Amino acid sequence: MISAKPKITWKTLLMLLVGVVAFILYLFILRVDIPEIIAKIQRVNMPLYLLAASLIFVEMFLYSMAWHTLLSSLSVKLSALKSYLYVWYGNFIDIIIPAESISGEISRIYLITREHGNSVSGKVVASLVAHRLISMSVGAATIVAGTIMLLTEKSVDPLVFNLSIFVTAATIFFIILLAILCIKISWTLKIIGSLIKVFELIGGGRWERKLEKAKEDAFNIVRIFHDSIKEYARAPRVVVTSIFLSAFSWLSYLTICYIVFLAMGFRETSLGIIFVTQSITTAIKSIPIGVPFEVGLPEITMTTLYVVLGIPSDVSATATFLTRILSLWLKFFAGFLIQQWVEISAIKASLKAAKADKG
Repeated sequence: MISAKPKITWKTLLMLLVGVVAFILYLFILRVDIPEIIAKIQRVNMPLYLLAASLIFVEMFLYSMAWHTLLSSLSVKLSALKSYLYVWYGNFIDIIIPAESISGEISRIYLITREHGNSVSGKVVASLVAHRLISMSVGAATIVAGTIMLLTEKSVDPLVFNLSIFVTAATIFFIILLAILCIKISWTLKIIGSLIKVFELIGGGRWERKLEKAKEDAFNIVRIFHDSIKEYARAPRVVVTSIFLSAFSWLSYLTICYIVFLAMGFRETSLGIIFVTQSITTAIKSIPIGVPFEVGLPEITMTTLYVVLGIPSDVSATATFLTRILSLWLKFFAGFLIQQWVEISAIKASLKAAKADKG
C-alpha cells in the first residue's frame, strides 16, 4: 500500500528536470520563438486567467462528488468534505509517484481503511472501479464528440483522426475488460490465485503462511467488491448521478483550457480542438512511464496536437505552458497542503484517542 508520506528525493527532482529539458528541447526543434512566448505570458488577461484557476477547484469538487455518490450508496460513511480532501490527496500522490493510473486510487483506499478498517476495502475498491469506468466512458465520448465537431468545421489531419480512433478504441477495450472483471467473479479469483502462485514460486515456501493469509483476505475483498458492483446494477439513479457529475467535472476542465486561450487574446480555437487535444493528452498522461510530476510527455503531446490542428506554434506552446501551470502545478501545491493537513489531523486524532484510552 502507498505510504501516507511520499518523499520527494533527488531522483524525483532529476526526473522532473529531465521532463522540463525534454519539453524545452522540443520547442527548439519546433523552432518556437521563446521570447515571443514570454511576451505572450506577460500580456495575459489576469482576471480571465484567475477565473480559469478558480475552476480547478470546481473541477475537483465535481469529480469528488461523483465518487462520493458511488461510495455513499454502498453505506460507507465519508463526508463530502473528506471525499473532496481525499481526492486532492490522491491527485497529489498521482503527481509524485510515477504510476498515475492507479497510485491516487490506492491512496484513497489507504485513507478510508485507515479510518474505517479493512472491512470496507471491498466497497471502496468497487466505488473506485465504477468511478474509473464512468470517467473513461466520459473521456471516450469526448473524443468522439470532438472529432465530429472538427469534421463539421474542416478536414481533420489524418494523424489526429487516426490517433483519436486509436485512443477511443483502446479506451473502449479497457472499459469492456474492466467491466468483464467486475461481472465475472471467477475470472478475478483466478487472476489473484495465479498471482499468489507466482509469489509462492519466488518465495520457495518461505512466505507460505503470509501468502495464504493474503489470498484469504483478497478473496474476501473480491466477494464484497462483486456484491457492491451488483448494488450499482440495482441503483441506476446513483450511477446516472455519478455520470452527470463526472461529465460536468470534465467539462469544467475543458472550459479551463478554453479560457486560457481567451486570456491570451486568441479567439480562433474551436471547442472541437479543445475536446480532442485534451482527451488524447489525458489518455497519454495516464500511462505510467515512470516520470513524476507528469512533466515532458503531456506538454509535448498537447503542443503537437494544437499545432497539427492549425494553431500557431508560439500560441500552442504558450497555451500549453499556462494550462499546465493550473492543471499540474496549482494542483500539486494545493494537494501538498491538503495532504499535510490530512496527515496532521490523523496524527492529532490518534494522539487524542490514545490519551482517552489511558484516561
